[in-house]
Amino acid sequence: MVRILLHGCNGAMGRAVSDIVKDVDGVEIVAGVDINSESAAGYPVYENLAMVTEETDVIIDFASAAAVDGLLRFAEAKRLPLVLCTTGLSEGQLARVRESSGRIALLRSANMSLGVNLLLKLVQDAAKVLAAADFDMEIVEKHHNRKLDAPSGTALALADSLNDALDGAYHYTYDRHSRHAKRDPKEIGISAVRGGNIVGEHDVIFAGQDEVVTLSHAAFSRSVFAKGAVEAALFLAGKPAGLYSMADVIAARG
Repeated sequence: MVRILLHGCNGAMGRAVSDIVKDVDGVEIVAGVDINSESAAGYPVYENLAMVTEETDVIIDFASAAAVDGLLRFAEAKRLPLVLCTTGLSEGQLARVRESSGRIALLRSANMSLGVNLLLKLVQDAAKVLAAADFDMEIVEKHHNRKLDAPSGTALALADSLNDALDGAYHYTYDRHSRHAKRDPKEIGISAVRGGNIVGEHDVIFAGQDEVVTLSHAAFSRSVFAKGAVEAALFLAGKPAGLYSMADVIAARG
């Protein structure tokens, strides 16, 4: 039995993980941590990590960027594998994540869904063909009106995938309202939409002369991300220190 500590358990994604775990064999949530310490999911919930006494095998995090530094310190001190799902991390925090992966097994992903991680590969294949044919590349992401970071971590991951396929020759443009200039052929435009209860939509647009190719992913519920996080936790438990990704999880599935 893999024992999970759920960090950010009372948030929307934390509740989705709690629901998914109920139907997965060989895994249980033994404790949760949330600033709202109300317990309604059948396991104890604590206001902070220092209060946790339960023995655990792996942490799943869906809290906030502000809590990541303390979480990394806790995971290192307890030698616990960590599935880090929080987005909007600073460059300093990303460097700290890489440092922590030298001490613990750490899986970080901007998006936990299987479909998005397949999309990351598909856009690379498309970029190698279409960028050479002078197609412009744009990313449009849409999320609910409560999302704090923009652009989304997934949009940035998609941009990085495009750029990696093209030897890092492109730069990112996030806002054009103050610019009065022709589009730079070596830019990847990234636009964010916030509204309603959109779970998450990402379009990667390749715009050429007289034709447009669009690769898209849409999530219709948070359960796709929760399921991916639980699969990642099952994969990561017992792994040696290192920095892992959802690509490793998918590869392990065969």
